[in-house]
Amino acid sequence: MFSEEKNKNRNYGSIFVYCFFCFVLVVEVARFVKPYYNLQNLMETEAIVEEGFLDVENSGRLPCHSSGSGSVSVPARSHKKLSDTIRQESRARPPTSYCVKIQSFATLSKLVKDNGDMYESRPFSVGGYNWTFLIYPNENKPQGSGGYVSLYVRIDNSSLIANPEDVYAEITFLVYKSTIDKYHILKETKAQRFHLFRQQWGQLNFLEIGYFLDPGHGFIFNGGQSVFGVDIFVAKPFENWEVFSYEQNIRDPIFDWRLNNFSTLDRDSYTSGSFSSGGRNWVLKVYPNGVGSGTGNSLSLFLLSASNEKGYVEAKLRVIDQSRSNHVEKQVRGWPNATENGWGFEKFIPLADIKDTSKGFLVNDSLKLQIEILSFSKTDSL
Repeated sequence: MFSEEKNKNRNYGSIFVYCFFCFVLVVEVARFVKPYYNLQNLMETEAIVEEGFLDVENSGRLPCHSSGSGSVSVPARSHKKLSDTIRQESRARPPTSYCVKIQSFATLSKLVKDNGDMYESRPFSVGGYNWTFLIYPNENKPQGSGGYVSLYVRIDNSSLIANPEDVYAEITFLVYKSTIDKYHILKETKAQRFHLFRQQWGQLNFLEIGYFLDPGHGFIFNGGQSVFGVDIFVAKPFENWEVFSYEQNIRDPIFDWRLNNFSTLDRDSYTSGSFSSGGRNWVLKVYPNGVGSGTGNSLSLFLLSASNEKGYVEAKLRVIDQSRSNHVEKQVRGWPNATENGWGFEKFIPLADIKDTSKGFLVNDSLKLQIEILSFSKTDSL
């Protein structure tokens, strides 16, 4: 009885030891497989990127000195920080503003650890301002970048002090990819605003650091070299502009013009001298025998801008009854609508009414015209 119980306990112990060793074996296998699994994910991601590129051989041209144009859109990687305003492409044309060639990406990554994990280029000038190019090659530097290389540009503070206006610039970051002899780019589609209190901008998550660990991806080549670049396009502020306004309280709104010897006038049209009203110069133009539809039957009368302005005008044109104040008045309201960009009427008053002396328009062969300017639009260039 006692021997039987002892054998049973021995069997339980053996089973426990066997299970323990099986558990240890499973843990070790999982630890071995995990790096391979991560490597597979990286290779699969690279394959997705490669689908959008042309498989061409390296032409032997040096990065930053190559020529060519055009861009090819590529499918976006699983880029957790890629926003709707950032476009991912490739192009043959090298950077237009500045380029940094690194002889050894791995060496730079180690050396910058004593410099805030950042490499800052020499100053260069674009758009009348001095800039520097910042490269962060290490993980989580700056904070929040995770496993990505980060790229930034910084505008020189002294440039902003000398010219304190805001600077708007379109920024494109590039990295050379030797396997296709093109530049991989992330382009911000919105212009960035730089000023004294915002001197730096960049891509926190430009490209995964894993792509710079294996030459097979093309971002390191010739023993570990890499090439980064930047395009900076500074949008100049406008210099020419205008202000549109509407004048209603008109100074000196009324102008009188007398045509003497009306019955002997022999020219097609007559123009008054220039007069000022509301701070603008005007003239009246009359066709004694009519123009257009009024030819031969009516007097035609127009208001013109002496400086050929073409805005909105509201005014009253009158032929004065010099006997009983029974004037003929017509109002213009709108943009230029008549001959020579004027405001007026081809048929203002019948010639028969003018020649009828009982109506009081023609007195001693003299005709009196009047204009009252009520309002007008104004455009000033600054």
